[in-house]
Amino acid sequence: MDYGILSIAPIVIVFAVALSTKRTLLALFSGSVGGALILGKTGIFGTWFDYFYQSFADPDAEWLIMVTCLFGVLVALFESSGAIDDFAIWVRRFVNSKRKALLLTYLLGFVIFLDDYLNNLVVGTAMKPMTDKYGIPRSQLAYVVNSTAAPICVLIPISSWAVFFGTLLEGEGVTYNGTGIGAYIHSLPLVFYGWIALIVVLLVVLGVLPPIGPMKKHAKMAEETGRVFPPGEVYDELSEAAIERAKFEVDTDKKVNPILFLLPILIMIVVTIAAGVDIIIGTTSAIGTMFVLLLITRRMKVFAIFEAIYEGIVSMAFVAILVILAYMLQKMNGDLGLAEYVISVVEPLMKGAFLPAVVFIFCAVYAYCTGCFWDLAAIITPLVIPLAIAMEVDPMLAGAAIFSGAAFGSNTCMYGDAMILVSKSTDMQPVDNMLATLPYAAVSGGLTVIAYIVTGFIMC
Repeated sequence: MDYGILSIAPIVIVFAVALSTKRTLLALFSGSVGGALILGKTGIFGTWFDYFYQSFADPDAEWLIMVTCLFGVLVALFESSGAIDDFAIWVRRFVNSKRKALLLTYLLGFVIFLDDYLNNLVVGTAMKPMTDKYGIPRSQLAYVVNSTAAPICVLIPISSWAVFFGTLLEGEGVTYNGTGIGAYIHSLPLVFYGWIALIVVLLVVLGVLPPIGPMKKHAKMAEETGRVFPPGEVYDELSEAAIERAKFEVDTDKKVNPILFLLPILIMIVVTIAAGVDIIIGTTSAIGTMFVLLLITRRMKVFAIFEAIYEGIVSMAFVAILVILAYMLQKMNGDLGLAEYVISVVEPLMKGAFLPAVVFIFCAVYAYCTGCFWDLAAIITPLVIPLAIAMEVDPMLAGAAIFSGAAFGSNTCMYGDAMILVSKSTDMQPVDNMLATLPYAAVSGGLTVIAYIVTGFIMC
């Protein structure tokens, strides 16, 4: 059945509810109900539960929930053992200003380059005490973390992103030195959004680009009142606790053990790479390392460790619900033919030298609206690559535009995996992080469009 313009209805509902209520969970639930109403062949309730069960059984959703639970366990062990406090005290010996705190946040994003999920959770959690101390709004912390995560992952050829996108290119016959990953590496200079986004984040960190949009309001409030959260009763309790922690003066000469934080992270990175970019094996290794370190240093007893593990899993329940609802919405979008409808609208514009720019715009908007990044690339690559070859457009340039659009969506979609996880690590509502990020993402995205137009005319 062709749903036409009705296919965009669930997305419109999600954004309308999110912007009016600032509640991402309610917005996703409302969008899923709207989708079930349109698709309701078995009645609205039967249809809704059918998609709910499908999402629960989806291997990607199961994998993501497993990963987030493991991250929750690791973070809980870090917090319960005082490892994050030790790391913060140790780092404070070198970081003594707002700019340095943001710069360290930015640089940590480069260190944890394997996966944007890992990046968003670890860096956000590690830097909260430091950024609170210097009155940096949580929305700015989330922006720096998340807008570094996807771009760095898309630009590092041994990340999970690179493996997936290289496989897509090879599947369409685009290779370099005989491999798809070779073609991906060869196309990296053309992944303009990744490079431009990293530069824009650095300009924000260094203070060259001032706070704009909602972040300007948040920064002013933080400077005047010490409140690092946006206004709203949902943040009142969190904000008071953060203000109290920021007032607490620590003894930087106190003997601390940063190894409790740094060694598990190092083990996680090394094992993840050795296991072929398997985040689950890497995170499990980090948890095992942390378990041994806590027993050796006598920081926690066995019973307390297992209690922290339980609390870490429970703490991710809200994230798991958001993930299930997000996957429900993605499946509904697929059955409504949203991708096909939007492609039919923009395909006539995909011509000649303008093709890379149009592909980026389409992918960026679609990924932002739907939360589909890798799924989007899997759908659009088989269409765009043959079209580019037929129009004598470099297929690697067209592929780079797809990957840039996916990274833009990861940075901005309020119910995308990355935004959900960075919101969890910074204790923010995803909709507030999205609104604070959008002005900067628009700058990066606008410059990216210009870059693809210029490059399209040069290379075609």
